[in-house]
Amino acid sequence: MITGINHITFAVKNLEQSLGFYLDILGCELAAKWEKGAYLQAGNLWICLSLDDKTQSAPPQNYSHIAFDITPENFAKMHQRCSDNNVQFWKENTSEGESLYILDPDFHKLEIHYSTLRNRLKAMRESPYQGQEIYEKY
Repeated sequence: MITGINHITFAVKNLEQSLGFYLDILGCELAAKWEKGAYLQAGNLWICLSLDDKTQSAPPQNYSHIAFDITPENFAKMHQRCSDNNVQFWKENTSEGESLYILDPDFHKLEIHYSTLRNRLKAMRESPYQGQEIYEKY
């Protein structure tokens, strides 16, 4: 059975531009680089950037996205870094916890978030969603 996320691969049209975004703005670390890709480390997460001529030309219209953890102490700094670098925001936060909803250079929807599932479920108990069920284990 699944125990976690092994890695995330993003198709990119310009490797250097994407490396700049993930290294300089998001603060990932470069682990390996080759002509058509790179491996990055983000906390315990492994990210692959892979050159692909079929990248998106606009953000997807659905809500699917990847949320990355950040500590509360670094949230304001990340928000400022995104603003200073004209990173495009795709949504305003309306849920529990602090979140930045941003696009990378290839229109992948990302969220920078601090909170936990436990905190989210607590907020849901206090202000239930329509048709909500929270299971006893949680």
